[in-house]
Amino acid sequence: MRGFEKQRIGVLGGMGPAATIDFMAKVRSATPACRDQDHVPLIVHCVPQIPDRSTAVLANTDAPLPHLMDGVRLLQDAGVQAIAIACNTAHHWHGRLQAQARVPILHIADAVRDLLAQRAQPGLRVALMGTQGTRDCGLYDRLFSAGDGELLMPDAPAQAAIERVIACVKAGDLVQARKAGAQAAELLLGSQGADLLLLACTELPIAMQDSLYTARCIDATQALAQACVRFSM
Repeated sequence: MRGFEKQRIGVLGGMGPAATIDFMAKVRSATPACRDQDHVPLIVHCVPQIPDRSTAVLANTDAPLPHLMDGVRLLQDAGVQAIAIACNTAHHWHGRLQAQARVPILHIADAVRDLLAQRAQPGLRVALMGTQGTRDCGLYDRLFSAGDGELLMPDAPAQAAIERVIACVKAGDLVQARKAGAQAAELLLGSQGADLLLLACTELPIAMQDSLYTARCIDATQALAQACVRFSM
């Protein structure tokens, strides 16, 4: 594992597998490279058997935490210099994971704030699209500084549509995922008056890619990928 000029990034993934692959592709596309050796070295832990994160948050249990910590240890032992968690809701345990880790664990909400700073403006209304667990743990509650914008929470019909998108992507049904994504976007951009949509679940960008709403989406997966490239290079 010697001889790399770039910092090795560990990917704590599997939540779910398609989202991990999407994250890896975004790291690749965000990297300025002309040859293989220019790319970010990734070591990927893709273990889908980690208990459901949103379910655990809602039940106030730490069922995923030992599995997440096992992944962190394996990545550290493999020689990574930083770790990225390819799941928004899993960041509920970020503080406890970081407290036991020997390397930095990049935080997806920090990466989103850096990305959103380029578009922040007074009165900007950004709707949170994520799991109920991500909402309840307040991952993005401090997205804006005072006066820079407003974070909107989906109403019940929009949240139900968002949860359908996530479930359909996990089940491999992209047709239904895109339909539910369009329904959620119309509700949030229409009746709730959002200006932008924050895709705060790593399944959501898969469904919303190349849609009518892409230009109005902030992709948390992309933000984390860019943070990995900056750290590595």
